[in-house]
Amino acid sequence: MSHDEKIAYDFVMVSLSISIIILVVLLFIICKKKKPVKSTESLPTKLCACPYTLMDIHAATDGFNHRRVIGKGRLGMTYAGVLSRGEIVVVKRIHPHLVLRNAGFGFSSILKWLSLAYHPHVVPIFGFSEAPGERIIVMEFVGMMSLEFYLHQNPDSAILLDWGRRVKIAAGVARGLEYLHEVMAPHIVHGCIKPSNILLDVKFSARVCDYGLSFLAPHEKQGLVGYVDEEYWVGKRGASKETDVYGVGVVLLELLSGRRSEEGLIVKWALPLIKEMKIGELLDSRIVIPSDMKPLVRLAKVALACVGNSRKNRPSIVQVATILNNLEMEPC
Repeated sequence: MSHDEKIAYDFVMVSLSISIIILVVLLFIICKKKKPVKSTESLPTKLCACPYTLMDIHAATDGFNHRRVIGKGRLGMTYAGVLSRGEIVVVKRIHPHLVLRNAGFGFSSILKWLSLAYHPHVVPIFGFSEAPGERIIVMEFVGMMSLEFYLHQNPDSAILLDWGRRVKIAAGVARGLEYLHEVMAPHIVHGCIKPSNILLDVKFSARVCDYGLSFLAPHEKQGLVGYVDEEYWVGKRGASKETDVYGVGVVLLELLSGRRSEEGLIVKWALPLIKEMKIGELLDSRIVIPSDMKPLVRLAKVALACVGNSRKNRPSIVQVATILNNLEMEPC
């Protein structure tokens, strides 16, 4: 290599090195200015339920004071509680005989899994407590009564649920169940969809509670008959996604008619009316019938599909939620 060629070669190498240094500096400046993209791992997530001591629960409920009782159901007594930091919660105390029957079932593991559910139409589980003879669930306090109260327990409150609100409640229940069935992994089967397990917040938005607890009382008929299909009892098939859809259908019939399930009698009474398109005879007489009946007719047809078919032919909660979401958008 000649002297001139060596100079030219050195000049090229120096120029190249300078260019690389400049490029690195520019890339560093660009990267510093660029906002970091949040990964899915950095997004807020629902924390797992925390354990409470029995002493904590006693303090929160004044020793399970009867004045704190806000509900009685097939699984246990429900109390309004106040935690040490001042937070108002719902405390469900499982019946002692159910505790003994499920003594080695892994209560805490199941509750930790259920507590991961986090959705606008699902009541969150905050914590739990285990002690000899005691199984307790701590949930968010929604702030209002159940759909059961509005429809059946207080004669004056049903008029607060006009047709628009009833459609909204139906759609909210379907969305909550859709989340439990299709988004949670593994999926969560509710096991007992009925008005007393549907709470309404201050905006009359539906919140599903007591989901996934059917393992505590899978074969007890009290409070369950009328809200599960006949296949539930055949061969001990138990709860399934299809069972939940059946329960939604019964709830729709109660929203439409204002009548109680009466252990399944509502289905036998309502189905012929829907099939014969006598929808006017089905509707709650306490509410003024709207001029446009189309949304309520569609709601009745959804109820028919949910309760009038076998599990094999029953619509999925995704299909039900899609229809009810569309109905919610229409004026009632």
